[in-house]
Amino acid sequence: MSSIKQAVILAGGLGTRLRPLTYDTPKPMVNVNDRPFLEYLIELLRDNDIKDIVLCLGYLPEKVMQHFGDGSKFGVKITYSIGDVSFDTGKRLKLVEPFLDKTFLLMYCDNYWPMQIEKMLDVYQTKKSSALITVYTNKYGITKNNVLVDDDGYVIKYDKNREDPGLNGVEIGFMIVDKSVLGMIGDENCNFEEKIFPLLAGTRMMASYKTDHRYYSISTQEKLKITEEFFKPQKIMFLDRDGIINKRPPKADYVKKWSEFTFMPDAIEALKILKDNDFKIIVVTNQPGISRGLMTKSDLDEIHENLHLHLERNNTSVDAIYTCQHGWDENCECRKPNAGLFFQAANDFNIDLTKAFMIGDDERDLEAGSKAGCKSFLVSDDNSLLKIVKSLISTNME
Repeated sequence: MSSIKQAVILAGGLGTRLRPLTYDTPKPMVNVNDRPFLEYLIELLRDNDIKDIVLCLGYLPEKVMQHFGDGSKFGVKITYSIGDVSFDTGKRLKLVEPFLDKTFLLMYCDNYWPMQIEKMLDVYQTKKSSALITVYTNKYGITKNNVLVDDDGYVIKYDKNREDPGLNGVEIGFMIVDKSVLGMIGDENCNFEEKIFPLLAGTRMMASYKTDHRYYSISTQEKLKITEEFFKPQKIMFLDRDGIINKRPPKADYVKKWSEFTFMPDAIEALKILKDNDFKIIVVTNQPGISRGLMTKSDLDEIHENLHLHLERNNTSVDAIYTCQHGWDENCECRKPNAGLFFQAANDFNIDLTKAFMIGDDERDLEAGSKAGCKSFLVSDDNSLLKIVKSLISTNME
């Protein structure tokens, strides 16, 4: 599989919705927890082995250039393209067209999403389209949708005004683009999305990479505050419940009441080590016994209330418990090996799942963790929960 090695970041606008922060500062240089937002984007690219970066600037370009220089101190190579502040995104891309690779990544300067470029590239190459856009599924309704994606994963409509009630996703940038697309722009000063997306949509020339992982933005001060929370350092550990915290019941049976809940021998010690090292612990567990009529939601709530109390008495805790209560054949998104529980937690706690860990005792746990983007581990007779936790702590993995 060929790789994407070059990224273009559109960073020339005035950032009017962020004023007064942008009166004297270009939008990508607005501080997020004492660092320019653009630093996070460049680190994301570097971590995905994309080290050739083209910055399309317009407003106060010298402030960006003075901070980043040639990019070497950030482990990348930066090329600058400076256009008039009045230039829209289409004209900025035409300025850099001669310097672009045949296939490149195109990004906005105000959106962050924990990208995994190889997964995106796999979809792009499978779909054989001229462009691939990342589409947030917007399951939690954080904004208005602006695209319609068909069942085959192709974009069939783009609505910049977000008025069509049938739209089913949000285009968030992080686009893989074939350079030939730029030939459709022409010489006029135009908006890239408004000009190109309608031409590609509905022709199977624009595919989508759909994601349930929330994206973060600095486009407004309200969004900036949420993004600051996201970038605060967090250590996140996801744990399965049965077989990890408590002994797994016999096959096709369930822990139906607290008296049937027996802790694994090393569970409490492992939890204490995680909490002592500032981990947030989130339990994600399938509990289809409710759907099968073998227990009630009240039974499950009582078990977890007692679990919290018992852990508290032993000077430890878990931060949250997410449960899938659907049956095996209900085709829900939350039952592992699906990753719905992870995305729910990520939305609630502003988590970057690509920097989180998952420990389970079943291949379905590994699959769910992988779908979420977590670094995942499987316990076994030779590799206990406690052993995995101690290894993670001793190697300072975050």
